Amino acid sequence: MLDWDNPLANSKNGQKKTVEPIKLATEGEALAYQAVQKANLKEIPEGLAPINVDDKRVINSTVDINQLAPFKYPWAWEYFLNANKNHWTPLDINMAQDVHDFTHSLNDDERHVYTNVLAYLTTSDILAMRNIGLAVMEKMTAPELQIYQARQVYEEALHTWTYQHCIESIGLDQSEIYNRYRVVPALNEKIQLANRRLNSVLRPDIDLHDPKELTNFVMAYIFFAGIFEGCWFYNGFSPIFSLQRRGLMKGTGEQLQYIMRDEVMHASFGIRVVKQIILENDVELDPKALREMWDEAEQAEIGYAHYILQNPILGYSAQDHIEQFRFIANRRARQLSLEEPFPGAKDTLPWLDEQANMRKEKNFFETRVTEYQTGGGLSWD
Repeated sequence: MLDWDNPLANSKNGQKKTVEPIKLATEGEALAYQAVQKANLKEIPEGLAPINVDDKRVINSTVDINQLAPFKYPWAWEYFLNANKNHWTPLDINMAQDVHDFTHSLNDDERHVYTNVLAYLTTSDILAMRNIGLAVMEKMTAPELQIYQARQVYEEALHTWTYQHCIESIGLDQSEIYNRYRVVPALNEKIQLANRRLNSVLRPDIDLHDPKELTNFVMAYIFFAGIFEGCWFYNGFSPIFSLQRRGLMKGTGEQLQYIMRDEVMHASFGIRVVKQIILENDVELDPKALREMWDEAEQAEIGYAHYILQNPILGYSAQDHIEQFRFIANRRARQLSLEEPFPGAKDTLPWLDEQANMRKEKNFFETRVTEYQTGGGLSWD
C-alpha cells in the first residue's frame, strides 16, 4: 500500500525503493530538470509563507483567497452546512389542488393578488442571484464567505424555478406575467429602486480601498440584505400565506415557506457580513443617507401594497402589509445596530414568523417528505 507520508517507502519491508534515473526525451527537458535540481527547495519562496488566520478579512485581504481553513469566520461555514440541510425542489410539491383553487375557489381580487405577487418575485429573485454572484461574492476575500454565497446563488436560481413551476402549473400566460414588472408602475418602481441601489456595485473595477467606494458598497449591501431580502422578500410572501392559512393555494404556500427559510438565512448572513465589514474597516454611515434609504423603500412598498391589494382580501389588507413592512424594517435595523426607522410600528401579521418555523406533517402517499432538517428555532432578533 502506498504510504502518503513517504511515497518512496516500501510498504513491505520499510526500506526505500531504488529510484531509477529519469530518462529525458529532449535537451530542453534535461536543462529544465537540471534547473530544478539546483534550486534550494528547502527555502520557502517569497510570498508563500504559511497564512496567519488573523490576517484574513471579509474584503481587502492580502492573504491567499484559496485557503479555506483555519477559519477566520467559522459562523460562515455553519451557514453553508445548514443551508445544505435545507435542500428541496419545487417538483417535490403537489400543485394539483392549487390548479383547482385558482380556477374555482379564488375570487377576482385573490387571483389579482396571487398573479402579481408571482410577477414581482420572478424578477426579484433573478436580480438577487445576479447581485450576489456578480456584485458581492467576487469582492469577498475569505473563502468561507464565498462558499456560502455560492450556495445562495444556487438557491436564488431554485426560487426562480419555483415561481416558474407555479406559473406553469396554474397555466398562466408566461409572457404576460414575466412582463408585468415592465408595464405595471407599482411593480416597476420596486425593481428600478433595487437596480439603482445595486447597479453601482456590479462593476468589477470597484476599489474598496477607496473610502467613498467602500461606503457605497456597504450601503448597497445594507439595502440588499436588510431591505430587499430582509423586508421586501420576507414581507412579500405574506399575501399568499394569507390564502394558504385559509386552505387555499396550499402548494404554492408550502413552496414559499421553504423559500422564506432560505431568505431568512440570506438576510441574516448578509447582515452579519456587512456588520463585520463596518467593524474591520471603521466605516461611518451617514444617518441622512440611511433615512433616505428607508423612506424610499417604504414608499415603494406602499405603492406595491395598494396595487396588489386594491381591494382587501379576507384577513389581509394593504394597510396590514404596509404596517408589517415597517415592523420588519425595525427588526432589521436592530440587527444592523441601527436606529429603528419606524418607531412604534405594530406587528399586524403575528403569524408571519410561524411560516418559517412551522413543522409540517405530510401524508406519505400524497407527496414526498420535504421538511427542512433545520430552521425550527430561527432567532429573529
